[in-house]
Order: sequence, then structure tokens, then C-alpha cells
Amino acid sequence: METTAANKSCSSGKTKTFTVLSIDGGGIRGIIPGTLLAFLESKLQELDGPDARIADYFDIIAGTSTGGLVTTMLTAPNPKDNNRPLFAAKDINDFYLQETPLIFPQHRNFMTSLANWFDSFTGPKYDGKYLHSLLNSLLGDLTLKQTLTNVVIPAFDIKLLQPVIFSTNDAKENSLRNARLADICISTSAAPTYLPPHSFTTNDGNGKTCNYDLIDGAVAANNPTMLAISHIIREIAKKNSDSKDVEQMEGKRVLVLSLGTGAPKLEERYTAAKASEWGLLSWVFNNGATPIIDIFSDASADVVDFLLSTIFQARNHQRNYLRIQDDNLIGDESSVDVATAENLQRLAEIGKKMLEKPVSRVCLETGKCEPIPGEGTNAEALSKFAQLLSEERKLRATT
Repeated sequence: METTAANKSCSSGKTKTFTVLSIDGGGIRGIIPGTLLAFLESKLQELDGPDARIADYFDIIAGTSTGGLVTTMLTAPNPKDNNRPLFAAKDINDFYLQETPLIFPQHRNFMTSLANWFDSFTGPKYDGKYLHSLLNSLLGDLTLKQTLTNVVIPAFDIKLLQPVIFSTNDAKENSLRNARLADICISTSAAPTYLPPHSFTTNDGNGKTCNYDLIDGAVAANNPTMLAISHIIREIAKKNSDSKDVEQMEGKRVLVLSLGTGAPKLEERYTAAKASEWGLLSWVFNNGATPIIDIFSDASADVVDFLLSTIFQARNHQRNYLRIQDDNLIGDESSVDVATAENLQRLAEIGKKMLEKPVSRVCLETGKCEPIPGEGTNAEALSKFAQLLSEERKLRATT
């Protein structure tokens, strides 16, 4: 197989367009972007053959929490398959359907549910043991610098009270940042109140070590798109002093696909009237939801979308930025952990229906996403995106 997009972009100064894929956090709702990615990869395979994989086309793939897990699945090398990606995009949803009921076991009788409710006051809702075992078994000792294209996966260090941004490029330059992929995935998925924090230590082989005490990257960047773009800008600045290259990152030389995991915005679940009566407990536990986490994650994701929309629209390159998100989730659909067979299948159907919906873009005046006349459906937009990715890859192969 040809050299990946990331390696080509680093080795050739003639690259015309930087390609970015970003995947939000959202627990079991990772099925929604999983469905969209399977469609995109199928279009790439129609253009370039059945061996085409997502990792071959993107300079950088960023993911937070469940998005970090999807990112790793798409970019971790499979030593049993000539170091091709561990998962094809079409296999992501099968993974979620099979494994998330074991990661988030559903309690079916009253006494077990009551005991679990009391336990939530003294510890996380789930012990994370199955998730840890699964990721360690799946990823073994694969490390960050081995990914097949550059990745960016955020977590948050609760000891230092600062974000930790894991990236392939950093891992190649600094052994202390070259963590095991299993540790990174466990960390970026450790949502407060749901799963326990994760600690681990890296070493450089010369006696130096670095300790990490991490939780879910969603507390810092539930939508990691801006992290991905800023990472590329930083790499350009490090390797090329020409400021024009950095300036062009804000428009025609960057192609961005940002995938959300859905949100319950239009359900209007919370109101000021209700929240004015809440104490500390209600902000953390409220009819099966965690309002404080919902608010933080949605707020950070929307700010990133608004900022990027502003940049691309101001330069008249709005079609270079495609954000696909569903704000209509209701009930169990909007949860991160209701991993019943019925709800998981419903999320898969939501992903399929997203393909049929019109392309939407945030209105800079209202902050709300609105359908864009004349730009077709999300499926049509992804098909066009696949064409651009294929053309860019072929261009790099000839330069």
C-alpha cells in the first residue's frame, strides 16, 4: 500500500491541501460517527479499491473519549495484517454493538439498580475493568508513535489540572510522550462519575519517567477539531519559517471533516426554572443524566464549531469545513451509557438517517445550525469529500 497521507505531507513541500478528521466524545453514541465513517470509507473504496482505509487519506485524525477510541481503531497497525489498520470503518459499529453492553452493563432488577445507585455516591458508576481488559487485549503494547497517520487525542491531568494532548508527532520526538495506545484510550474515556481516572507512567529508557493521572479529554475538548488544526499549524511553523503556509491553513489549503455524536439540544431537557432549585447533587445526578457534564461537553463542542465556521465563512471557504451533527436526540438516545440492544440499534439508525439529512452549517448570528439550500444531503457531501481526498492522495503520489 502507498505511503499514508500524513507521511507524504511531512516529506513533500508540494502538498496542496491538509486533510483533517475529527470525532467528538459521547460514549455509546460513537455509533453515529461510526456509521458516517463506514459510508465515507465505502466511497473511498469505490474510487481507489477495496483496500482503501480512512487512515490513508487524512494528515491528522483527532478524537476525544469515544472519538479517541474510534481514532485508535482506525489508525493502530494490525501486526497480523501487514500493519494495515486494526479496524476497517465498517467494523466499528459491530465493535460497539458487541462490547458496549459489557463496558456499561445494564441492571435489570430493582435491587441491583438500587445498589448501583448507592454505589454512585462513593465511586464511579462503572468499575471500568472490562474496558481496561478489552483495550489491553486489543492494543497490547502498541504505542502512540506507531499509528498509521498522525493522531491527536486529549485527556485531562487532574493532578496538574491541565489538558494533556497526546499526538503521534510528539511521541516520535519525546519518548516520555510515547504512551501505550491502551493507556491513552482508557484515559480519554474516563468520564467523571462514569469511569475511574487512569494513572500510568512512561519512561525514556534512560532513567527519566513521567507520571500521568488522567480523566476524559471531553472536560477540555469534547470537539477536538481545533486541536487538530492547531497541531498542524505548529508542525508547519517548526519545519518551515514561511508564514504564508500558516496563513493558508485558515482557508483553501485545509479540508476538515468534523463528526459529532449527537446532542439533545432541541429536547430542551434543562431550564433555568428547574436548575434554580438544584443543589450540588442534582447538577451531578438528575434523572439518570449528569447536567454539569452535558453542559460542559456541549458548550466546548459548540464553541469550536462556531469558531471554525467563522474562520471558513469569513474567507469564503465554508465548503472546506463539513460538520455533521444531530441536535435532535431524545431520551436514552442522548445518554452515553444506556447500552441496551434496542438503544444501540436506534443509534445506528440515527447515523443512517443523518446521511439523508441536508448539509447544515452554524448561523453566525444565532449560533444555531441551519440547513444549507443547494448543498444536498450529508451523504452527497461525504461523497464529494471522498472525491477530494482521493484526488489529493493521487496528487501526492505523483509529487
